Amino acid sequence: MRLFVYLLEGRGWAAKETYVKLQVGKCKSKSRLLKNTENPLWNEEFVFRVHDLEGELVVSVYKYDDHEHGFFNVSAGEFVGRVKIPVWSVAAEENQNLPPTWFSVERPKNAKSIDKDCGKLLLALSLHGREYTSTESNNSLQSEGKYTSSRDAHVPDAPSKKTLEGKHLMKALAGRLEKLLNKKDETSRNDSSSELSTPSDYEDAGNLAELQGTTDIQENPWKWESEGVSCLRRVVTYTKAATKLVKAVKATEEQTYIKADGNGFVVLVNVSTPDVPYGNTFKIELQYKIMPGGVLEESARLVVSWTINFSQNTMMKGMIESGARQGLKENFDQFSSLLSQKFKVIKAADVSDKDHMLATLETEHQSDSKLAVQYFWNFTVVSTVFILLYFIVHIFLCEPSKLQGLEFDGLDLPDSFGELITCGILVLQLERVYYMISHFVEARLRRGSDHGVKAQGDGWVLTVALIEGASLASINSTEIPDPYVVFTCNGKTRTSSVKLQTLDPQWNDVLEFDAVEDPPSVLDVEVFDFEGPFDQASSLGHAEINFLKHTAAELADLWVPLGGKLAQSSQSKLHLRIFLDNNNGVETIRDYLTSLEKEVGKKLNLRSPHRNSTFQKNFGLPPEEFLISDFSCSLKRKMPLQGRLFLSARIVGFYANLFGHKTRFFFLWEDIEDIQVLPPSLATVGSPSLVIILHKGRGLDSRHGAKILDEHGRLHFCFHSFVSFNDASRTIMALWRTRTLEPDQKAEIAEDQLDDDEKPFLLEDTGSYLVVEDAKMTKVYTVELPVNLKSLMKMFNGGELEHKVMSKSGCLNYVTTTWEHVTSDVQERRVSYKFSRRISIFGGEVTCTQQKSPLPNNSGWVVNEIMTLYNVPFGDHFRVQFRYQIEKSSFTHNCCKCDIFIGVMWLRSNKFESRITRNIIGKFTNRLEEILQLVEREILLASQ
Repeated sequence: MRLFVYLLEGRGWAAKETYVKLQVGKCKSKSRLLKNTENPLWNEEFVFRVHDLEGELVVSVYKYDDHEHGFFNVSAGEFVGRVKIPVWSVAAEENQNLPPTWFSVERPKNAKSIDKDCGKLLLALSLHGREYTSTESNNSLQSEGKYTSSRDAHVPDAPSKKTLEGKHLMKALAGRLEKLLNKKDETSRNDSSSELSTPSDYEDAGNLAELQGTTDIQENPWKWESEGVSCLRRVVTYTKAATKLVKAVKATEEQTYIKADGNGFVVLVNVSTPDVPYGNTFKIELQYKIMPGGVLEESARLVVSWTINFSQNTMMKGMIESGARQGLKENFDQFSSLLSQKFKVIKAADVSDKDHMLATLETEHQSDSKLAVQYFWNFTVVSTVFILLYFIVHIFLCEPSKLQGLEFDGLDLPDSFGELITCGILVLQLERVYYMISHFVEARLRRGSDHGVKAQGDGWVLTVALIEGASLASINSTEIPDPYVVFTCNGKTRTSSVKLQTLDPQWNDVLEFDAVEDPPSVLDVEVFDFEGPFDQASSLGHAEINFLKHTAAELADLWVPLGGKLAQSSQSKLHLRIFLDNNNGVETIRDYLTSLEKEVGKKLNLRSPHRNSTFQKNFGLPPEEFLISDFSCSLKRKMPLQGRLFLSARIVGFYANLFGHKTRFFFLWEDIEDIQVLPPSLATVGSPSLVIILHKGRGLDSRHGAKILDEHGRLHFCFHSFVSFNDASRTIMALWRTRTLEPDQKAEIAEDQLDDDEKPFLLEDTGSYLVVEDAKMTKVYTVELPVNLKSLMKMFNGGELEHKVMSKSGCLNYVTTTWEHVTSDVQERRVSYKFSRRISIFGGEVTCTQQKSPLPNNSGWVVNEIMTLYNVPFGDHFRVQFRYQIEKSSFTHNCCKCDIFIGVMWLRSNKFESRITRNIIGKFTNRLEEILQLVEREILLASQ
C-alpha cells in the first residue's frame, strides 16, 4: 500500500525561508527550499510505502538561514514545529482520500514561545493513487459502472510558464465546466476558495438543460463544511425529462469539490432519484476530473467516471445497471458534443505532429555570460577576487624590502608565519577558482554528441526532445550536481548538454538518431553528474523506455521516473518527447523483409492490413509494428496450451483463446539470451521443442507464460507441436540473429555476402554457401536414353514435362523459379516440393538450389543440386547433393547418356542418426530409375 502526500501550501509563517521534511516509518523525504515568502506555495507530491496502518505521517517544518549555512544542506536548519497525522485516519476516510485540509503546526515542548501555533500547512493524502481521487478508486468506478467517458479540450489562451499555465488553464476550463454542470459559486471559504471561478452567465447551462430536457433547476449556494471532512459542498435539484422506460422524475445532486488548487479540479457528484422504480436501493456517483493535458502546451484533459452504489440487494440490479449505462452514455455524448462546440478537441494527428510539438520548445538557450554570472557569483570566487586585489594593491603600496635570511635577488620569501598562512590561503583559493573555471569551460564545450545535428538516411528515425528534469538526486548532500543525460538505442548513443548547479534542469535539447533498418524497441536513459571527463561521471539514475508499451500520444509527452537508490529516494524524473518515424514508408518494411529472406531461406511477404491490425490489437502494439510470420504451436507448461506464435520485427508473442480464457504475452528479441532445440519426447507428442531463454531480469511481464525460472533467474519458454518445425526454427533463429547483431557486425556480414555472390557456389536454404567438392560423390546410376540432348534437358526447364514427371514420381506441390545467370556460364534456380507418403512415410518438404553449366565443346550439361529436407528425422543434420551429367552418347546417334552422382554432407551426426538417414536417402535414390523411365516415356509420347 502506498501513501501519497500532497504538500500544497503554508500560511502564517514567522520565518521567510523554510522547507519541510516528511517521514513515514523509516522513509524520509524533503521539500524544496522557498525563500522570501510568509505564505509558501509548494504543490509537491511525495510517495511512501505503508506496511502498517498504525503508523503516522510526521511533517516537520524547518527555518533556514542562508548566511549561516551557505549551500542548501538537508541537515541544516532550525526546527520550527511539526504535524502528526495517523495513517488510519486516512484509511477511515471515504475512498481513502483526505481532501485538502489545513493543519496547525505545533511548536516543540521545549520552545520558549508560549503560543504553540506557529503557522498552518495545507495537506491532502491518499492511500490509493497519484491523484487526490485514487487510481484504484477510478478503477473501481469503471469496473462497477463498466463505462468511462474521457474527452480532451484544447484551450487557446495559456501562459508560457508551466505553473501559471496550469493554474489559468484549469480555471478557464473549470469555469466552462461549471456552466455546463449548472454550477454557481455564490459563497466560498474566505481563506482558500479564491481559486474557484464564478460563472456569470448560464448560456451553456441552458443549452445543455434544453438539450437533455431538464427543468425546474434549483441550485443551493456552495458552502464550506468543516465538520468531519473539510470541503466545499452544495445541493442541486432538478426534474429529469421522461424517457421511453421511466416517466419524468425529480433528481437531487450532492456536489463536492475534492480538489481545487488551480492545477487541477475534481468534483464528486452523488445523484439520487428516489421516484424511479427501486430508486431507494441505489445512487449514481459521478466524478469530473480536470487535469493538465501535458501533450500540448495549452491543453487540459477532462475525465468523467461513473458507478452505481447499491444500498441493498435487489433482483433488478442487472436491469438497473443496463438502463443507467444507456442513459448516462446518451447524456455524456450530449455533454461531449456541446463541450466540443466551445473547445477544440485534440486529435491523434495533433499529438503525433513532430514539427508542431518541437516548435513549442525554446530554441534559444541561455547565454554563456548569464550562466557564468550565475555559476561564479558565490562566496568562493568573490572572496578570492577580493584577496587577490588586496594583494595587488598591497604590492603597489609597499616599497622593496631588503634581503634577509635565505633570500636573494628575485626570491622574496615570507618573513613570518602569518605571511606564510596568508599566501597558502591565496593559493588554495586560486586553485579552487581555477578548478571552477576549467569545469565551466569543459561543460560548455561538451554541449552534447549531436547538438543540432539532423538524422541522416532512410528508415526508422528516432527523435528525442529532452525538456527538463525534476528533483534530481545529489551524490554529495553538500553539493548540487551538474546533470547531463545519455540516450542509447540500437547500440548508438546521444548525449545532452551539461546543466550546471541545478536539481531541476531545463534542457530543451533535441537529439536525433540516424535512420536504421530495424525498428528500435528500447531506449535506455541514464542521468550523470558531470565531474570533468565523461568517463568519470557518476550516475544519478536510469530508466528504460519500451516503445511497444506506449502509444504515440504517450511518447509525445512523457514523464519518466528514474530508477536507482538515489533517484527513487528523491523521486527523480525526466520530461521527454519522443517521436519514432519511418521516413521511407512501406519501402523500409519491404527492404527489411528482403534482407531477412536470405537468412530465413524463403520469401517473406507483407501481411494484409486486417491481419496486421488484429495482431496489433491482440498484443496492444503501436500501429507501426508489422507482422512477419505466425505459426500454430503449443506452449509447454503443466498442461500444454494450443495457440499461435507471432513474430514481428521487435517481438515474439504468444496468443491463445481456450473457451474464452485468453493467454497472451510477448517479449523482445533483445531479451533473448539463447535458443535451444530439444529432441522429440513423449511429453511433446514426438515433436521437437524450441526453448527460448531470456536474459536475467528480462521479460518479467510475460512470466506467466514461462515454463521455469532457473537458478540464474532466467525465464524459459518452451514451444512445440509446430506444423513445420524447421520452417519455424529457421525463421526464429534468423530474426534473433538479425536483432542481436551489432550494426558493425551486420555491415561485415553484408560485405561478406557481396563477395560471396561472385563465387559460383550453390546457395543453401539457410543462407550459407556450400562448396560442391565438400561432399564425397558416389556414382549411383548410369543410363543411355534414346532421346536427343535437347529433349532430355527439358526435364530441367521448369515446363510442363518437368511438372508432369515429378508429380507422377510422388513430388507434390512442385514449384520452380526461372534460371538466372550467376556468371556468364553458370545459371541458378530454386525448386521446392513435398514428399508423398510413397517416398517417405514421414512426408516432409524439400527445397533445392540447382546450378547448370555446359560441358566443354558444348557436348552436354552438368546440373548440380543441393537438397535440404524438412520434417524428416534428423533432416537438419545433413544436406544431399546430386550431380546430373548429361552428354551426347558416343555409340548411338541422337541418343544421350545420363550419369547420376550422389553425396551426403553431414552437418552433425552420430552412428545411429547416420544409419536412419542413409535408409531414408536409399529409399529416395531408388526412385531415380523410375523417374528416368518416366522422362523417357513422356518424351517419346510427346514426340509422337
